[in-house]
Amino acid sequence: MTFGYARVSTKTQARDGNSLDAQQAALTAAGAEKIYTDTFTGTKIERPEFDRLRAQLRRGDVLIVTKLDRLARSVSQASGLITDMIDEGVTINVLNLGILSNDSVNTLLRNVLLSFAQFERDMIVQRTQEGKAVARATDPNFREGRPPKFDAEQLDHAMTLLDDHSYAQVVKLTGISKSTLIREKKRRNADILYFNSKNSAPL
Repeated sequence: MTFGYARVSTKTQARDGNSLDAQQAALTAAGAEKIYTDTFTGTKIERPEFDRLRAQLRRGDVLIVTKLDRLARSVSQASGLITDMIDEGVTINVLNLGILSNDSVNTLLRNVLLSFAQFERDMIVQRTQEGKAVARATDPNFREGRPPKFDAEQLDHAMTLLDDHSYAQVVKLTGISKSTLIREKKRRNADILYFNSKNSAPL
């Protein structure tokens, strides 16, 4: 049987044709009958769908990936994995490289390519960390993580609506989730209590 495997760091990753949709389309065009996909972020290494696929692979099966680094995130992990699968009689077809083998030249080539892919990822991480360090040093309002979905004005409006409307009604009017509304209301109530305690003078 011919299997396909696609992996992305985020669901919307599209750079260099690495989006999940683009990979799946390429795998299907190359003849993949069943495709497994994993999506994760950061340095997480668990790949539940790949583990399911790996358990199904048998001698004579074909595994197709769009690029070599889709198989693993490090040279050591990918090299050992590829060697084992080929030894088990699984054909590995990398669309931008061709059919892999365990001869010395092919092994050297794939390890060099994997090393470059790992180096590129490491450099991206390093540049990201350096950018954050500069932002922390120069911008007192810098906050790490995903930017807030709703700004202060939108949240102020939602809190005002809660004076006369239910949570369900405010969710419908603003598009802000109930959990976000509750969290914001609790935060503001806590700020009010703290402000009052700091400014209350003893009798």
